[in-house]
Amino acid sequence: MLRDRDRIFGDDFRKQVRDMGICEVLSAPRSPWQRAYVERVIGSIRRECLDHVIVFHENALRRTLNLYFDYYHRSRTHLSLGKDSPEPRAIQPLEMGSVVALPQVGGLHHRYERRAA
Repeated sequence: MLRDRDRIFGDDFRKQVRDMGICEVLSAPRSPWQRAYVERVIGSIRRECLDHVIVFHENALRRTLNLYFDYYHRSRTHLSLGKDSPEPRAIQPLEMGSVVALPQVGGLHHRYERRAA
């Protein structure tokens, strides 16, 4: 497990990880580029979701994150995927109707699809 040197990972955490047979690898101090993929996804979650909602308890946080992850995988475009989502979407021809906005993540984001009138 690659992790940073945050103090949140105390002795109890390290003991539990070791008891599970997981080998810890520490990244260098002040080196977020060593964890680039994790830093990127955490930043996306924070910027696109958590910075815009108020969370009152753990269940609300879990529900919000589940909605965001569903949006992230099914609707959000990714430049590295040719502006498609990880779960590919079908191309909708003009004949299918006009474009409508479908709210997602409680209206924080939208998915646009063509629907017949």
